[in-house]
Amino acid sequence: MKSTGVVRKMDDLGRIVLPIEIRKTLDIKEKDSIEIFIDEDRIVLQKYQPAYTFCNRADNIVYFSGKRVCADCIEKLKIQL
Repeated sequence: MKSTGVVRKMDDLGRIVLPIEIRKTLDIKEKDSIEIFIDEDRIVLQKYQPAYTFCNRADNIVYFSGKRVCADCIEKLKIQL
């Protein structure tokens, strides 16, 4: 995990603001959905991507390098390699 050096205070409603630099780097636009994960004692935010990277299906999910890929596409990639 890479530190950004950015610190933000949470407001009384539990909200924080993601700095524009981080939103631009991660291609997060206004109204985009953000997924929230818990990793032991950490909160992880990630831009929500409901479908797989290649075929846009939304079942049988597998993560590869932080991307959603279906098992069928993984098999097709193996054949091409």
